[in-house]
Amino acid sequence: MTTLLNLIKSRRSCRNFKPDPVPKTLIDQVIEAGLYAASGKGLQSQVIISVTNKPLLKKLNAINGALGGGPEPFYGAPCVLIVVAETSNRSQAYDGALTLGNMMLMAHDLGLGSCWIHRARQEFEADFGRDLLKELGLKGSYEGVGHLALGYPAFPPSFVFPRRPNRVFYIE
Repeated sequence: MTTLLNLIKSRRSCRNFKPDPVPKTLIDQVIEAGLYAASGKGLQSQVIISVTNKPLLKKLNAINGALGGGPEPFYGAPCVLIVVAETSNRSQAYDGALTLGNMMLMAHDLGLGSCWIHRARQEFEADFGRDLLKELGLKGSYEGVGHLALGYPAFPPSFVFPRRPNRVFYIE
């Protein structure tokens, strides 16, 4: 089995993080993996926003929680990477999903835990998201694709559940 396949098989979502900050060098490696994700027509419309600012993380928690994420939707992660994509690209959601997938695998390879958190679309349809994009100098129309809670796992990864059968069909 290849190293990549082992990495894919052993990655698990982390839902309990240590409060320890993640060094920027590791965050940058995770982001770089996301920037190299495939994108429709090579448009590279995905944008990654790294949030380690504690007051902004607290605000993100409150907003995401109010949208249905519960009281601690990012599970105490000291870093949240937000993926948005230009709406002029019709494959923005797919491209953003590939970006998040690459980042989850890279985080795992670096010994970090990660968890994809939804509700980014709703956040960036609201004033909060639009204002944040303006503050960052992003012009145009963007759709929130997802958040990646990122940090050091508080516990070792959980058991790998067997894959469900009858999910592959061959037409030869």
